[in-house]
Amino acid sequence: MSTAPPTQRRPDLDTLYCLNPDGSRNTIHTADVRGRYQVRKKLVWAVLVAIYLILPWVQVGGRQAILIDIQARHFYLFGHTFNAQDFYLAFFFLTGIGFGLIVVSALWGRIWCGFACPHTVFLEGFFRRIERWIDGPPAKQKELRAMPWNGAKVRKRVVKHGLYLAMSFVLAHTLLSWFVPARELGAIVTGSPAAHPTAFGFVLLATGLMYLNFSWFREQLCLIVCPYGRLQSVLYDRDTVQVTYDHTRGEPRGKYHAEGRGHCIDCYRCVAVCPTGIDIRNGSQMECVGCSNCVDACDEVMAKLGQPKGLIRYDSLNGIESGSRRFWRPRVFLYGVLLLVGLGVFTFAASRRTGFEASLLRMQGPLFEVQGEQVRNGLTLHLINKLPRKETFTLEVGVHDAGVPVPAECIVPVPESDGVLRVELDSLRDLRVPVFVLVPRDAVREGIEVRVVVRGGGEERVARAKFAGPLQR
Repeated sequence: MSTAPPTQRRPDLDTLYCLNPDGSRNTIHTADVRGRYQVRKKLVWAVLVAIYLILPWVQVGGRQAILIDIQARHFYLFGHTFNAQDFYLAFFFLTGIGFGLIVVSALWGRIWCGFACPHTVFLEGFFRRIERWIDGPPAKQKELRAMPWNGAKVRKRVVKHGLYLAMSFVLAHTLLSWFVPARELGAIVTGSPAAHPTAFGFVLLATGLMYLNFSWFREQLCLIVCPYGRLQSVLYDRDTVQVTYDHTRGEPRGKYHAEGRGHCIDCYRCVAVCPTGIDIRNGSQMECVGCSNCVDACDEVMAKLGQPKGLIRYDSLNGIESGSRRFWRPRVFLYGVLLLVGLGVFTFAASRRTGFEASLLRMQGPLFEVQGEQVRNGLTLHLINKLPRKETFTLEVGVHDAGVPVPAECIVPVPESDGVLRVELDSLRDLRVPVFVLVPRDAVREGIEVRVVVRGGGEERVARAKFAGPLQR
Protein backbone atom coordinates (compact mmCIF):
# COMPACT_ATOMS: atom_id res chain seq x y z
CA MET A 1 0.00 0.00 0.00
CA SER A 2 1.33 3.39 -0.97
CA THR A 3 -0.02 6.86 -1.07
CA ALA A 4 -0.94 8.47 -4.36
CA PRO A 5 1.93 10.22 -6.11
CA PRO A 6 2.20 13.89 -5.13
CA THR A 7 1.69 14.97 -8.73
CA GLN A 8 -1.50 12.95 -9.11
CA ARG A 9 -4.70 14.96 -9.26
CA ARG A 10 -6.81 14.46 -6.15
CA PRO A 11 -10.62 14.53 -6.18
CA ASP A 12 -12.10 17.65 -4.60
CA LEU A 13 -15.52 19.14 -3.87
CA ASP A 14 -15.39 21.81 -6.58
CA THR A 15 -14.86 19.82 -9.79
CA LEU A 16 -15.97 16.58 -11.42
CA TYR A 17 -13.13 14.09 -11.35
CA CYS A 18 -14.30 12.58 -14.66
CA LEU A 19 -13.45 15.89 -16.38
CA ASN A 20 -9.98 17.34 -16.69
CA PRO A 21 -9.35 21.05 -16.04
CA ASP A 22 -9.21 21.65 -19.82
CA GLY A 23 -12.66 20.07 -20.26
CA SER A 24 -11.42 16.79 -21.74
CA ARG A 25 -12.56 13.43 -20.44
CA ASN A 26 -10.68 11.91 -17.51
CA THR A 27 -11.32 8.20 -17.95
CA ILE A 28 -11.90 6.41 -14.65
CA HIS A 29 -10.48 2.90 -14.35
CA THR A 30 -12.10 1.31 -11.31
CA ALA A 31 -9.94 -1.07 -9.30
CA ASP A 32 -11.27 -4.48 -8.30
CA VAL A 33 -12.65 -4.95 -4.82
CA ARG A 34 -13.96 -7.85 -2.76
CA GLY A 35 -16.08 -7.89 0.35
CA ARG A 36 -19.44 -8.61 1.92
CA TYR A 37 -21.29 -5.82 0.10
CA GLN A 38 -19.91 -6.97 -3.25
CA VAL A 39 -21.39 -10.42 -2.60
CA ARG A 40 -24.76 -8.88 -1.70
CA LYS A 41 -24.74 -6.66 -4.77
CA LYS A 42 -23.99 -9.55 -7.07
CA LEU A 43 -26.87 -11.55 -5.60
CA VAL A 44 -29.23 -8.60 -6.10
CA TRP A 45 -27.94 -8.06 -9.64
CA ALA A 46 -28.40 -11.74 -10.51
CA VAL A 47 -32.03 -11.60 -9.38
CA LEU A 48 -32.73 -8.36 -11.26
CA VAL A 49 -31.08 -9.55 -14.48
CA ALA A 50 -33.01 -12.83 -14.27
CA ILE A 51 -36.27 -10.89 -13.89
CA TYR A 52 -35.37 -8.65 -16.84
CA LEU A 53 -34.51 -11.56 -19.14
CA ILE A 54 -37.08 -14.15 -18.07
CA LEU A 55 -40.21 -12.21 -17.14
CA PRO A 56 -41.27 -11.44 -20.75
CA TRP A 57 -41.42 -15.20 -21.39
CA VAL A 58 -43.55 -15.98 -18.34
CA GLN A 59 -47.21 -16.62 -19.12
CA VAL A 60 -50.00 -15.69 -16.68
CA GLY A 61 -53.54 -16.57 -17.66
CA GLY A 62 -52.45 -17.35 -21.21
CA ARG A 63 -50.89 -13.92 -21.65
CA GLN A 64 -47.38 -12.52 -21.28
CA ALA A 65 -46.86 -11.56 -17.63
CA ILE A 66 -45.91 -7.97 -18.53
CA LEU A 67 -46.55 -6.59 -22.01
CA ILE A 68 -46.86 -2.92 -22.92
CA ASP A 69 -48.33 -3.14 -26.42
CA ILE A 70 -48.20 0.52 -27.41
CA GLN A 71 -49.17 -0.09 -31.03
CA ALA A 72 -52.42 -1.83 -30.06
CA ARG A 73 -52.81 0.34 -26.93
CA HIS A 74 -53.22 -2.80 -24.84
CA PHE A 75 -51.37 -3.56 -21.62
CA TYR A 76 -51.06 -6.84 -19.72
CA LEU A 77 -49.92 -7.04 -16.10
CA PHE A 78 -49.82 -10.43 -14.35
CA GLY A 79 -53.11 -11.70 -15.77
CA HIS A 80 -54.87 -8.32 -15.75
CA THR A 81 -55.66 -6.48 -18.95
CA PHE A 82 -55.75 -2.73 -19.48
CA ASN A 83 -56.55 -0.53 -22.44
CA ALA A 84 -55.98 3.13 -23.28
CA GLN A 85 -58.87 4.22 -21.03
CA ASP A 86 -56.96 2.82 -18.05
CA PHE A 87 -53.77 4.74 -18.80
CA TYR A 88 -54.52 7.27 -16.06
CA LEU A 89 -53.60 4.53 -13.56
CA ALA A 90 -50.00 4.80 -14.78
CA PHE A 91 -49.81 8.28 -13.22
CA PHE A 92 -50.60 6.93 -9.75
CA PHE A 93 -48.31 3.94 -10.29
CA LEU A 94 -45.33 6.07 -11.34
CA THR A 95 -45.87 8.66 -8.60
CA GLY A 96 -46.05 5.78 -6.11
CA ILE A 97 -42.64 4.58 -7.31
CA GLY A 98 -41.36 8.15 -7.04
CA PHE A 99 -42.56 8.57 -3.46
CA GLY A 100 -41.14 5.14 -2.63
CA LEU A 101 -37.70 6.23 -3.85
CA ILE A 102 -38.01 9.44 -1.84
CA VAL A 103 -38.72 7.47 1.34
CA VAL A 104 -35.80 5.11 0.62
CA SER A 105 -33.51 8.08 -0.05
CA ALA A 106 -34.47 9.82 3.20
CA LEU A 107 -33.70 6.64 5.13
CA TRP A 108 -30.78 5.02 3.29
CA GLY A 109 -29.48 7.52 0.74
CA ARG A 110 -28.69 6.31 -2.76
CA ILE A 111 -28.82 2.61 -2.01
CA TRP A 112 -31.11 2.22 -5.07
CA CYS A 113 -28.39 3.66 -7.32
CA GLY A 114 -25.68 1.39 -6.00
CA PHE A 115 -27.64 -1.86 -5.80
CA ALA A 116 -30.64 -1.80 -8.14
CA CYS A 117 -30.39 0.92 -10.81
CA PRO A 118 -30.35 -0.74 -14.28
CA HIS A 119 -27.43 1.47 -15.31
CA THR A 120 -25.35 0.21 -12.39
CA VAL A 121 -26.43 -3.40 -12.82
CA PHE A 122 -25.46 -3.60 -16.49
CA LEU A 123 -22.33 -1.41 -16.29
CA GLU A 124 -20.79 -3.08 -13.26
CA GLY A 125 -22.26 -6.53 -13.80
CA PHE A 126 -21.43 -6.92 -17.52
CA PHE A 127 -19.49 -4.18 -19.29
CA ARG A 128 -16.76 -3.56 -16.72
CA ARG A 129 -16.28 -7.33 -16.46
CA ILE A 130 -15.81 -7.53 -20.22
CA GLU A 131 -13.29 -4.68 -20.02
CA ARG A 132 -11.44 -6.36 -17.17
CA TRP A 133 -11.36 -9.66 -19.09
CA ILE A 134 -10.01 -8.13 -22.33
CA ASP A 135 -7.82 -5.23 -21.14
CA GLY A 136 -6.72 -6.51 -17.75
CA PRO A 137 -6.65 -4.74 -14.36
CA PRO A 138 -6.73 -0.92 -14.10
CA ALA A 139 -2.95 -0.52 -14.44
CA LYS A 140 -3.00 -2.52 -17.69
CA GLN A 141 -6.02 -0.55 -18.92
CA LYS A 142 -4.19 2.75 -18.41
CA GLU A 143 -1.08 1.36 -20.07
CA LEU A 144 -3.10 0.14 -23.06
CA ARG A 145 -4.83 3.51 -23.41
CA ALA A 146 -1.51 5.38 -23.39
CA MET A 147 0.35 3.10 -25.82
CA PRO A 148 0.44 3.88 -29.57
CA TRP A 149 -1.82 1.95 -31.91
CA ASN A 150 -0.40 -1.44 -32.87
CA GLY A 151 -1.72 -4.87 -33.76
CA ALA A 152 -2.29 -5.96 -30.16
CA LYS A 153 -4.16 -2.78 -29.24
CA VAL A 154 -6.35 -2.92 -32.36
CA ARG A 155 -7.14 -6.57 -31.69
CA LYS A 156 -8.17 -5.91 -28.08
CA ARG A 157 -10.25 -2.88 -29.03
CA VAL A 158 -12.08 -4.79 -31.77
CA VAL A 159 -12.83 -7.73 -29.47
CA LYS A 160 -13.91 -5.55 -26.55
CA HIS A 161 -16.16 -3.25 -28.53
CA GLY A 162 -17.53 -6.17 -30.51
CA LEU A 163 -18.61 -7.76 -27.23
CA TYR A 164 -20.01 -4.40 -26.09
CA LEU A 165 -22.12 -4.22 -29.24
CA ALA A 166 -23.27 -7.83 -28.87
CA MET A 167 -24.28 -7.26 -25.25
CA SER A 168 -26.09 -4.04 -26.16
CA PHE A 169 -27.86 -5.89 -28.97
CA VAL A 170 -29.09 -8.60 -26.59
CA LEU A 171 -30.25 -6.08 -23.98
CA ALA A 172 -32.05 -4.01 -26.63
CA HIS A 173 -33.94 -7.07 -27.93
CA THR A 174 -34.88 -8.02 -24.39
CA LEU A 175 -36.22 -4.50 -23.89
CA LEU A 176 -38.20 -4.89 -27.12
CA SER A 177 -39.82 -8.06 -25.74
CA TRP A 178 -41.53 -5.91 -23.10
CA PHE A 179 -43.32 -4.03 -25.90
CA VAL A 180 -44.04 -6.77 -28.43
CA PRO A 181 -45.07 -10.36 -27.61
CA ALA A 182 -41.89 -12.24 -26.72
CA ARG A 183 -43.06 -15.34 -28.60
CA GLU A 184 -43.16 -13.27 -31.79
CA LEU A 185 -39.68 -11.86 -31.23
CA GLY A 186 -37.90 -14.65 -33.13
CA ALA A 187 -39.98 -14.04 -36.26
CA ILE A 188 -39.40 -10.29 -35.99
CA VAL A 189 -35.62 -10.69 -35.60
CA THR A 190 -35.23 -13.17 -38.45
CA GLY A 191 -37.71 -11.41 -40.74
CA SER A 192 -37.10 -8.52 -43.09
CA PRO A 193 -36.59 -5.13 -41.40
CA ALA A 194 -39.07 -3.71 -43.92
CA ALA A 195 -41.77 -5.95 -42.44
CA HIS A 196 -41.23 -4.51 -38.95
CA PRO A 197 -39.75 -1.02 -39.44
CA THR A 198 -40.76 0.30 -36.00
CA ALA A 199 -39.28 -2.65 -34.13
CA PHE A 200 -36.15 -2.53 -36.29
CA GLY A 201 -35.69 1.20 -35.66
CA PHE A 202 -36.29 0.73 -31.93
CA VAL A 203 -33.61 -1.97 -31.67
CA LEU A 204 -31.10 0.08 -33.66
CA LEU A 205 -31.67 3.15 -31.50
CA ALA A 206 -31.63 1.21 -28.21
CA THR A 207 -28.51 -0.73 -29.20
CA GLY A 208 -26.72 2.47 -30.22
CA LEU A 209 -27.64 4.32 -27.03
CA MET A 210 -26.67 1.40 -24.79
CA TYR A 211 -23.36 0.93 -26.59
CA LEU A 212 -22.55 4.65 -26.38
CA ASN A 213 -23.48 4.81 -22.70
CA PHE A 214 -21.77 1.67 -21.45
CA SER A 215 -18.63 1.97 -23.59
CA TRP A 216 -17.95 5.68 -23.13
CA PHE A 217 -20.49 7.86 -21.27
CA ARG A 218 -20.70 5.63 -18.16
CA GLU A 219 -20.57 7.57 -14.88
CA GLN A 220 -21.46 10.80 -16.68
CA LEU A 221 -25.04 9.52 -16.94
CA CYS A 222 -25.29 9.58 -13.13
CA LEU A 223 -23.46 12.90 -12.76
CA ILE A 224 -24.86 14.94 -15.65
CA VAL A 225 -28.08 13.40 -16.97
CA CYS A 226 -29.87 11.63 -14.11
CA PRO A 227 -31.91 14.11 -12.00
CA TYR A 228 -32.23 11.71 -9.07
CA GLY A 229 -28.74 12.42 -7.71
CA ARG A 230 -29.37 16.16 -7.75
CA LEU A 231 -32.40 15.71 -5.50
CA GLN A 232 -30.42 14.06 -2.75
CA SER A 233 -29.35 17.24 -1.00
CA VAL A 234 -32.98 18.13 -0.25
CA LEU A 235 -33.88 14.57 0.80
CA TYR A 236 -31.01 13.92 3.20
CA ASP A 237 -30.72 15.02 6.81
CA ARG A 238 -28.24 14.26 9.58
CA ASP A 239 -29.96 10.93 10.30
CA THR A 240 -29.91 9.62 6.72
CA VAL A 241 -27.84 6.44 6.49
CA GLN A 242 -25.37 6.61 3.62
CA VAL A 243 -21.79 5.73 2.80
CA THR A 244 -19.87 7.87 5.29
CA TYR A 245 -16.25 8.33 6.35
CA ASP A 246 -15.74 8.30 10.14
CA HIS A 247 -13.58 11.40 10.50
CA THR A 248 -13.56 11.04 14.29
CA ARG A 249 -11.55 7.83 13.85
CA GLY A 250 -9.66 8.58 10.67
CA GLU A 251 -8.24 12.03 11.25
CA PRO A 252 -5.54 13.16 11.17
CA ARG A 253 -4.45 11.03 8.24
CA GLY A 254 -0.90 9.89 7.92
CA LYS A 255 1.40 7.12 6.80
CA TYR A 256 1.34 3.85 8.68
CA HIS A 257 4.35 4.67 10.88
CA ALA A 258 3.46 8.35 11.38
CA GLU A 259 3.18 9.59 14.96
CA GLY A 260 -0.26 10.67 16.20
CA ARG A 261 -2.13 9.70 13.06
CA GLY A 262 -5.72 8.49 13.02
CA HIS A 263 -6.82 5.16 11.57
CA CYS A 264 -6.70 6.44 7.97
CA ILE A 265 -3.30 5.80 6.41
CA ASP A 266 -4.21 7.75 3.25
CA CYS A 267 -3.70 4.69 1.05
CA TYR A 268 -6.04 6.08 -1.61
CA ARG A 269 -7.74 2.71 -1.94
CA CYS A 270 -11.23 4.16 -1.41
CA VAL A 271 -10.71 6.49 -4.38
CA ALA A 272 -9.21 3.79 -6.60
CA VAL A 273 -12.34 1.61 -6.35
CA CYS A 274 -14.88 4.45 -6.74
CA PRO A 275 -16.78 4.29 -10.07
CA THR A 276 -17.28 8.08 -10.09
CA GLY A 277 -13.78 8.96 -8.86
CA ILE A 278 -14.69 10.81 -5.66
CA ASP A 279 -12.89 10.85 -2.33
CA ILE A 280 -15.55 9.90 0.23
CA ARG A 281 -13.33 11.36 2.95
CA ASN A 282 -14.29 14.82 1.68
CA GLY A 283 -17.83 14.22 2.92
CA SER A 284 -21.21 13.53 1.31
CA GLN A 285 -21.18 14.39 -2.40
CA MET A 286 -23.66 14.42 -5.24
CA GLU A 287 -21.41 12.08 -7.26
CA CYS A 288 -21.59 9.28 -4.66
CA VAL A 289 -23.93 6.54 -5.90
CA GLY A 290 -23.83 4.50 -2.69
CA CYS A 291 -22.18 1.49 -4.35
CA SER A 292 -20.28 0.46 -1.14
CA ASN A 293 -17.04 -0.24 -3.05
CA CYS A 294 -15.11 2.05 -0.71
CA VAL A 295 -16.67 0.35 2.32
CA ASP A 296 -15.35 -3.07 1.33
CA ALA A 297 -11.99 -1.65 0.19
CA CYS A 298 -11.41 0.17 3.47
CA ASP A 299 -12.55 -2.81 5.54
CA GLU A 300 -9.94 -4.92 3.72
CA VAL A 301 -7.20 -2.41 4.57
CA MET A 302 -8.33 -2.15 8.20
CA ALA A 303 -8.25 -5.94 8.54
CA LYS A 304 -4.66 -6.03 7.27
CA LEU A 305 -3.69 -3.32 9.77
CA GLY A 306 -5.40 -5.12 12.64
CA GLN A 307 -7.78 -2.22 13.22
CA PRO A 308 -11.58 -2.32 13.55
CA LYS A 309 -13.54 -2.30 10.32
CA GLY A 310 -16.02 0.45 9.58
CA LEU A 311 -13.78 3.46 9.07
CA ILE A 312 -15.96 3.92 6.00
CA ARG A 313 -19.40 2.45 6.55
CA TYR A 314 -23.13 2.89 6.14
CA ASP A 315 -24.01 5.39 8.85
CA SER A 316 -25.46 8.86 9.38
CA LEU A 317 -23.70 12.04 10.42
CA ASN A 318 -25.35 11.82 13.84
CA GLY A 319 -24.33 8.18 14.06
CA ILE A 320 -20.71 9.11 13.35
CA GLU A 321 -20.60 12.00 15.78
CA SER A 322 -22.81 10.83 18.64
CA GLY A 323 -23.29 7.10 18.04
CA SER A 324 -27.08 7.37 17.75
CA ARG A 325 -29.55 8.20 15.01
CA ARG A 326 -33.29 8.49 14.63
CA PHE A 327 -35.33 6.38 12.26
CA TRP A 328 -38.64 8.25 12.50
CA ARG A 329 -38.36 11.99 12.00
CA PRO A 330 -40.62 14.65 10.46
CA ARG A 331 -39.45 14.34 6.86
CA VAL A 332 -39.65 10.54 6.89
CA PHE A 333 -43.14 10.77 8.37
CA LEU A 334 -44.19 13.31 5.69
CA TYR A 335 -42.73 11.25 2.83
CA GLY A 336 -44.34 8.10 4.25
CA VAL A 337 -47.74 9.79 4.45
CA LEU A 338 -47.44 10.98 0.83
CA LEU A 339 -46.47 7.44 -0.20
CA LEU A 340 -49.48 5.95 1.60
CA VAL A 341 -51.78 8.56 0.07
CA GLY A 342 -50.46 7.71 -3.39
CA LEU A 343 -50.87 3.99 -2.80
CA GLY A 344 -54.34 4.57 -1.41
CA VAL A 345 -55.43 6.60 -4.43
CA PHE A 346 -53.98 4.01 -6.81
CA THR A 347 -55.68 1.16 -4.93
CA PHE A 348 -59.01 2.99 -4.91
CA ALA A 349 -58.78 3.87 -8.61
CA ALA A 350 -57.74 0.33 -9.55
CA SER A 351 -60.57 -1.17 -7.46
CA ARG A 352 -63.11 1.00 -9.31
CA ARG A 353 -61.90 -0.30 -12.64
CA THR A 354 -64.52 -2.43 -14.37
CA GLY A 355 -64.13 -5.44 -16.62
CA PHE A 356 -65.91 -3.72 -19.49
CA GLU A 357 -67.08 -0.30 -20.60
CA ALA A 358 -70.50 0.50 -22.04
CA SER A 359 -71.62 3.90 -23.31
CA LEU A 360 -74.63 5.00 -25.31
CA LEU A 361 -73.90 7.52 -28.06
CA ARG A 362 -76.18 9.34 -30.46
CA MET A 363 -75.88 8.48 -34.15
CA GLN A 364 -74.88 11.14 -36.63
CA GLY A 365 -77.79 12.91 -38.28
CA PRO A 366 -81.03 14.37 -36.92
CA LEU A 367 -81.72 13.97 -33.21
CA PHE A 368 -85.04 12.27 -33.93
CA GLU A 369 -87.48 11.37 -36.65
CA VAL A 370 -91.29 11.48 -36.46
CA GLN A 371 -92.78 8.42 -38.12
CA GLY A 372 -96.56 8.77 -37.98
CA GLU A 373 -97.54 8.50 -34.32
CA GLN A 374 -94.06 7.43 -33.20
CA VAL A 375 -90.82 9.23 -32.55
CA ARG A 376 -87.63 7.41 -33.52
CA ASN A 377 -84.10 7.87 -32.01
CA GLY A 378 -80.99 6.27 -33.44
CA LEU A 379 -78.27 5.44 -30.89
CA THR A 380 -75.06 3.42 -30.80
CA LEU A 381 -73.98 1.20 -27.91
CA HIS A 382 -70.18 1.25 -27.63
CA LEU A 383 -69.01 -1.84 -25.78
CA ILE A 384 -65.35 -2.47 -24.77
CA ASN A 385 -64.28 -5.81 -23.28
CA LYS A 386 -61.41 -5.18 -20.83
CA LEU A 387 -61.47 -8.72 -19.44
CA PRO A 388 -58.50 -11.03 -20.19
CA ARG A 389 -60.80 -13.47 -22.05
CA LYS A 390 -63.56 -13.66 -24.60
CA GLU A 391 -66.87 -12.82 -22.96
CA THR A 392 -70.56 -13.04 -23.84
CA PHE A 393 -72.56 -9.98 -22.85
CA THR A 394 -76.32 -9.75 -22.50
CA LEU A 395 -78.25 -6.58 -23.37
CA GLU A 396 -81.51 -5.32 -21.97
CA VAL A 397 -82.93 -2.19 -23.62
CA GLY A 398 -85.70 -0.03 -22.17
CA VAL A 399 -87.10 3.50 -21.91
CA HIS A 400 -87.84 5.06 -18.52
CA ASP A 401 -89.42 8.22 -17.19
CA ALA A 402 -88.22 8.93 -13.64
CA GLY A 403 -87.61 5.24 -13.13
CA VAL A 404 -91.02 4.19 -14.54
CA PRO A 405 -90.93 2.10 -17.75
CA VAL A 406 -92.36 3.79 -20.86
CA PRO A 407 -93.96 1.73 -23.63
CA ALA A 408 -91.48 1.62 -26.50
CA GLU A 409 -90.26 -0.52 -29.38
CA CYS A 410 -86.53 -1.25 -29.24
CA ILE A 411 -84.68 -2.68 -32.23
CA VAL A 412 -81.18 -4.07 -31.69
CA PRO A 413 -79.71 -6.10 -34.59
CA VAL A 414 -77.85 -8.73 -32.54
CA PRO A 415 -78.50 -12.46 -32.02
CA GLU A 416 -81.31 -13.28 -29.61
CA SER A 417 -81.97 -16.53 -27.78
CA ASP A 418 -84.66 -17.25 -25.19
CA GLY A 419 -85.70 -13.62 -25.44
CA VAL A 420 -82.23 -12.35 -24.40
CA LEU A 421 -79.94 -10.28 -26.60
CA ARG A 422 -76.36 -11.56 -26.61
CA VAL A 423 -73.09 -10.33 -28.11
CA GLU A 424 -69.70 -12.06 -27.94
CA LEU A 425 -66.54 -10.00 -27.76
CA ASP A 426 -62.85 -10.95 -27.66
CA SER A 427 -60.55 -9.62 -24.96
CA LEU A 428 -59.60 -5.96 -25.39
CA ARG A 429 -61.87 -5.56 -28.40
CA ASP A 430 -64.69 -3.13 -28.88
CA LEU A 431 -68.02 -3.31 -30.69
CA ARG A 432 -70.53 -0.71 -31.80
CA VAL A 433 -74.13 -1.93 -31.74
CA PRO A 434 -76.90 0.20 -33.34
CA VAL A 435 -79.95 0.73 -31.12
CA PHE A 436 -83.21 2.09 -32.57
CA VAL A 437 -85.92 3.21 -30.15
CA LEU A 438 -89.49 4.15 -31.11
CA VAL A 439 -91.75 5.83 -28.52
CA PRO A 440 -95.41 6.84 -29.01
CA ARG A 441 -95.56 10.56 -29.74
CA ASP A 442 -97.99 11.26 -26.93
CA ALA A 443 -95.60 9.57 -24.45
CA VAL A 444 -92.63 11.76 -25.36
CA ARG A 445 -91.82 14.33 -22.72
CA GLU A 446 -88.75 15.96 -21.23
CA GLY A 447 -86.73 13.72 -18.91
CA ILE A 448 -87.31 10.28 -20.42
CA GLU A 449 -84.18 8.31 -21.15
CA VAL A 450 -83.02 5.19 -22.94
CA ARG A 451 -81.26 2.64 -20.78
CA VAL A 452 -79.20 -0.33 -21.92
CA VAL A 453 -78.33 -2.75 -19.12
CA VAL A 454 -75.20 -4.73 -20.05
CA ARG A 455 -74.19 -7.80 -18.04
CA GLY A 456 -71.05 -9.90 -18.38
CA GLY A 457 -68.10 -11.18 -16.40
CA GLY A 458 -70.14 -11.03 -13.21
CA GLU A 459 -70.60 -7.26 -13.59
CA GLU A 460 -73.43 -4.99 -14.66
CA ARG A 461 -73.23 -1.58 -16.30
CA VAL A 462 -76.06 0.74 -17.31
CA ALA A 463 -75.56 2.97 -20.36
CA ARG A 464 -77.94 5.95 -20.54
CA ALA A 465 -78.92 8.58 -23.09
CA LYS A 466 -81.68 11.20 -23.16
CA PHE A 467 -84.52 10.47 -25.56
CA ALA A 468 -85.00 13.36 -28.01
CA GLY A 469 -88.39 14.30 -29.42
CA PRO A 470 -90.63 17.23 -30.45
CA LEU A 471 -91.59 19.69 -27.73
CA GLN A 472 -95.06 19.11 -26.28
CA ARG A 473 -97.48 22.06 -26.22
